[in-house]
Amino acid sequence: MQKKFIPVALAMAFAAAGAQAQEIVKIGHVAATSGPSAHLGKDDENGAKMAVEDLNAQGFKINGKPVKFVLLPEDDAADPKQGTAAAQKLVDAKVNGVIGHQNSGTTIPASKIYYDAGIPQISASSTSPVYTHQGYNTAFRVVANDNKLGSVLGKYAVHKLGAKKIAVIDDRTAYGQGVAAEFAKGAKGAQVVAKEFTTDKATDFNAILTTIKAKNPDLIFFGGMDGVGGPLLRQMRSLGIKAKFMGGDGICTEGLPKLAGGADETVTCAEAGGVPASQKKQLEEFSARYKKKFNMDVQIYAPYVYDAVMAMATAMQQAKSADPVKYLPFLAKVHYQGITGTIAFDKFGDIKDGALTLYTFKDGRRELLEIVK
Repeated sequence: MQKKFIPVALAMAFAAAGAQAQEIVKIGHVAATSGPSAHLGKDDENGAKMAVEDLNAQGFKINGKPVKFVLLPEDDAADPKQGTAAAQKLVDAKVNGVIGHQNSGTTIPASKIYYDAGIPQISASSTSPVYTHQGYNTAFRVVANDNKLGSVLGKYAVHKLGAKKIAVIDDRTAYGQGVAAEFAKGAKGAQVVAKEFTTDKATDFNAILTTIKAKNPDLIFFGGMDGVGGPLLRQMRSLGIKAKFMGGDGICTEGLPKLAGGADETVTCAEAGGVPASQKKQLEEFSARYKKKFNMDVQIYAPYVYDAVMAMATAMQQAKSADPVKYLPFLAKVHYQGITGTIAFDKFGDIKDGALTLYTFKDGRRELLEIVK
């Protein structure tokens, strides 16, 4: 009996040793999975889940040894205080890297916490230029920033849509104010007849829209997310305001028509990213897998979150270590061919050659207008 028992015991010991030898790589992810932007935050989180599951399924190795990726998701509700609390929680958990945050208003204050801890951070949707221009070598993003986003939309409004009189509304967040300001700068040749603001939790826009209606603009630009932009558009139409409606990536979602009670060709928006024609098949395959897994369509940034996780994992593999200190220099010079295109960063941590995709809406769906490099 003893001879039969020894091999079993040894096998169990070897299995235990193997399990202990497998390194755990913790990836933090932070987004607004509650509040008005919860559908967008969940979309981001789903992208991270898919990436982690794919890495584990393929038996990803670092320095020749298999590792197990574990996702630590946090909800910051798009609130800066909650965002910094979530960041500190992830630092205390000793994560190897962070994907997020979703909004510029939470990403910027959280980035200081990650920088102080030496933990690399990649945002897949925060577009404020401030984020990557604070001197933090741990801060990266995989989409174009507001300087480009707002400027392109401003020029498009004037030169393609023929806007002469423009009203600008923002939601007072870092993102909303930033993209609205850059839009106004880019809309040279048009007259800005009104500048109004609301909040990222507002539901009643009657007062500011009544003021704007009296100015008779032919285009209204909104800097903010679709949870506010949708009801704002709905109330515009109910007040008989026939102006075109424009916004950045915050309103450029599949959910906008439902939130607005409809969206058509009078609405133009831009996604802070652009998938070239050569990547179309990969993106379609990802979208199909996503829908099968989560029983919902990609909202906007799940593919970018997926690529952010993969780019971080690639840097770890190239550095032969998941230690943030060791793989950070490799992340700064990573060159990863992802679903959304090539992920490579400039000296600030911004995506190189960041593209924008302009959309309108038709039959309740987003419709591509053009990709701008």
